[in-house]
Amino acid sequence: MSANAILLLMFGSLTVFMLTGLPIAFVLGGLSLLFTVTLWEPNAVIVLVLQIYDTMKSEALLAIPLFILMACILQRSGVIEDLYRAMELWFGRIKGGLAIGTVIICVVMAAMTGVVGAAVTAMGILALPEMLKRGYKPQLALGTICASGTLGILIPPSVLTIVYAVTAQISIGQMLIAGLIPGLILASLYIGYIVVVGWLRPEWVPLDPNMQAVPLKAKLLALKALAFPSMLIVMILGSIFFGVATPTESAAVGVAGAMIPALLKRRLNLGMLRASGVDSLKATSMILWITLGAKAYVAIFTGLGGADTLLEFIKGLEVNRWFILGAMMLLLVFLGTVLDELGIILLTVPVFLPIVRLLGFDELWFGVLYAITIQMGYISPPFGYTLFYIKGTLPKHIGMDLVYKGVIPFFILQFVGLLICAAFPDLVTYLPRLMAER
Repeated sequence: MSANAILLLMFGSLTVFMLTGLPIAFVLGGLSLLFTVTLWEPNAVIVLVLQIYDTMKSEALLAIPLFILMACILQRSGVIEDLYRAMELWFGRIKGGLAIGTVIICVVMAAMTGVVGAAVTAMGILALPEMLKRGYKPQLALGTICASGTLGILIPPSVLTIVYAVTAQISIGQMLIAGLIPGLILASLYIGYIVVVGWLRPEWVPLDPNMQAVPLKAKLLALKALAFPSMLIVMILGSIFFGVATPTESAAVGVAGAMIPALLKRRLNLGMLRASGVDSLKATSMILWITLGAKAYVAIFTGLGGADTLLEFIKGLEVNRWFILGAMMLLLVFLGTVLDELGIILLTVPVFLPIVRLLGFDELWFGVLYAITIQMGYISPPFGYTLFYIKGTLPKHIGMDLVYKGVIPFFILQFVGLLICAAFPDLVTYLPRLMAER
């Protein structure tokens, strides 16, 4: 069979099986074994075994279960509730203040945990009822939570960024730090949009007439809720940036640090640790199975000549390199509506990175653009993952149609953020360069 036919067969079969709704890990693993035996030779199954062994002994991947465990402990420690109360005191009397506070909390949560589902679910439980009670436009409230919750994909310590860096075989620390400024840019765009909405459409973000003015002393006392998150963020990001610890070591420090507020609030007990451990085990197992399946699939794809065929096809195209980059970004947004983010990274990065190098683009810069497009896919109707995270927190009178309407302006803002980072690469590469110089 020709390389072109193999390329079409592998992509076509993967697409068909993904649309059936079967678990992506088993689709990838099953197709890998099938294609190895039928298109290569039975003895080549050793390639799959070697891929599994290589994944299982990866020290870099150890950071993932540690960061997930840290997020699970923080979720049960009461830190998020304290943060929300503090933001409500500071921004409650500003038009759109609760929405602005939600964005800020999601930034802090992203910098503490790096897990998207935790932020979206927590804000859906805490912030959404409050905004609806104040008379906020449901679309604005829902869009704010969905979009802000995805900031954990960019802002370190992002689990997805670690997976990308390991798959692309680039510095995990530099890749983590590269997402910081772009993540803050996106958060600023969200806040700017909320401020503009409050100015142009004040009825969308009404103030609570019954809310009393809060004394400055009370506001300052509420800021103590920021003390621990700030300490944890400095511990994790500072240790990575200054080279004091590897990402894996900083994740271990983060787990230890996450236990402090739980201990102070008397929530640290065997039951809480057991529940956090079980949740971490479930999430880590899912990630590992997808990793194994995807690495096996890509290894077979490369071994059968699919990667070389694709590169030769790209070389033969007489188009501007930015057009090819744009096509890759568009494909990623589409994949984000039908695939989970781990599957996208593990499947496409080994295929895309040789193309990126061929076109002369910076790999760190491309990685951040990659992360932003995954964020766009995460909130893209009708199947974006974040939309289903928030579905479980919706009141009975709010349907998914309002969620779809609410995310559209934020999808456009993410596209604007993508263009800004594409046009000004230094926004992405400046901090990693400083880190490298150290």
